[in-house]
Amino acid sequence: MPPAGAPGAARRRRLVLGVTVVVHLVVLYWPTVGDGSGLPGLDKAVHLLVFAAVAWAGHRAGLPTGPLVAVLLAHAVVSEAVQHVALPGRGGDPWDALADAVGTVVGVVVAQQGGRLRRRAE
Repeated sequence: MPPAGAPGAARRRRLVLGVTVVVHLVVLYWPTVGDGSGLPGLDKAVHLLVFAAVAWAGHRAGLPTGPLVAVLLAHAVVSEAVQHVALPGRGGDPWDALADAVGTVVGVVVAQQGGRLRRRAE
């Protein structure tokens, strides 16, 4: 990966953030989902991963951590309400919102730790 100040690095980080947000929204608002292929916990893992990805990408793109976390936590609750009320074949689940919150924290922590490791390597 190029140094943080390299030309185009900020643009690439914003592009990665944009792609993760699109995937995040598709996963959360797709009208129907499969049964998880019989894998217990797959739904929770997906929730955790899509929120972690956006938190990680947002942090890497330079978004302030506090507002980033606040928006993602609010979206965790809103997305479950929308799934419950407006998406036939989907249902709101408070455990999904918890997985979303855990994913948000994981994404920020991983991004922060990665930043520390990069700074030490320089």
